[in-house]
Amino acid sequence: MKVSELVEKLGLTVYAGQKGLDREVSGGYVSDLLSDVMGNALEGQVWITLQVHQNVMAIASLKDLAAVILVNSLEPQENTVRHSDDENIPLLGTGLTTFEMAGKLYQIFNR
Repeated sequence: MKVSELVEKLGLTVYAGQKGLDREVSGGYVSDLLSDVMGNALEGQVWITLQVHQNVMAIASLKDLAAVILVNSLEPQENTVRHSDDENIPLLGTGLTTFEMAGKLYQIFNR
């Protein structure tokens, strides 16, 4: 499944990284601890977090993640948006909680 399909199915906002919307998604990872994501997230996963600073995009790039989803209607910092565009990794948003977003993503990948 492509990131663009997730955006459509989940009604996500695209903040930045539009050039990466054709990236393939292999699953998801949920954490707000950067070191946890560095150690455990897998290439191609979508990362669900409430962190909005540019280090999120540095980790997403390092791990070659498909996209980052910000929850709770949080908006990214300006430098995070620039980093997303530079790396072509979509930075997405939702008004849902982490729990709700993870549940919806789980349902999509485990049908």
